[in-house]
Formats: sequence, C-alpha cells, structure tokens
Amino acid sequence: MAAEMKFEDALKKLEKIVGDLENGNISLDEALEKYEEGIRLSKVCAKKLEIAKKKVEILLKAEDGSLELKPFDEKSVDEEEDTKDARKKR
Repeated sequence: MAAEMKFEDALKKLEKIVGDLENGNISLDEALEKYEEGIRLSKVCAKKLEIAKKKVEILLKAEDGSLELKPFDEKSVDEEEDTKDARKKR
C-alpha cells in the first residue's frame, strides 16, 4: 500500500504523524503505532527520492552545438552554486 503512494502524499502523512507525536496527546500504544508507520513512510520517501535522483539528467551544450546527456552530479551543482555565491560577494 505505502509503496504505491505518491511521494507528496507520503510526506504529508509523515508530517501529520510527526505533529501528532510532538503534540503528545496520544497513548503510548498509539504513539508506537504512529512511529512504526512513520518509519515505513520515511523509507517510502527515501526510496522515491533515490529513484528520482537517478532519473535526473543534465543537458549540456557541447562546443560543436550538439546536446549531450550526462548523469546528474550533486558535486558539480554544489560547486557551481559556491562559485556563483563567491562572485556575488565580490
């Protein structure tokens, strides 16, 4: 059931569970059930994010004008953002 759930739906449900647990107005048994469900939902979200990350591709324009597909690389994005931030500070 939860494996077929959309990421957004799983995240909303997880947020509600966290709110209920933080509120503290539930019994210990109910809190344990919600905690277990929260763990399942967090695994569903993590799996969906990992799948999405693998699907992300960046189109780069080569010197000859052709387009080239490359796998998503978090490090290159972080380095690019750091470079932009450094330029803004100058």
